[in-house]
Amino acid sequence: MLIKALRTGLGQLIVFGDALTRPRPQRRSAQGQAAVVKEASNLSLYQFHACPFCVKTRRALHRLNVPVTLHDAKNDAVQRERLRTEGGKIKVPCLHIQEHGQSRWLYESNEIIAYLEQRFGGIA
Repeated sequence: MLIKALRTGLGQLIVFGDALTRPRPQRRSAQGQAAVVKEASNLSLYQFHACPFCVKTRRALHRLNVPVTLHDAKNDAVQRERLRTEGGKIKVPCLHIQEHGQSRWLYESNEIIAYLEQRFGGIA
């Protein structure tokens, strides 16, 4: 019981720290941002709200100004099951990418951030 309370408190502290220190979003031309929004419509992030690696990934999304649908894989049983059955495992963060009729599940925060940087970082 004590461990759960400590973990919950620490998670809330991480979320609070993120809110205080969130980076500024990347500025783009209207056309550039419209292109990002269109491309990002095929992405969704499965995450736990207070997971440090998920916070890191959400910070990168915010910094790159990429609007992505977020799914709570901890409290939403339907999304958790979809992550397990389609993604293969319940592990967060996980970026679901749908392109050219294909579905891809990308795990690991560093790999997700590298993918986002490569795909959206150069759009002006």
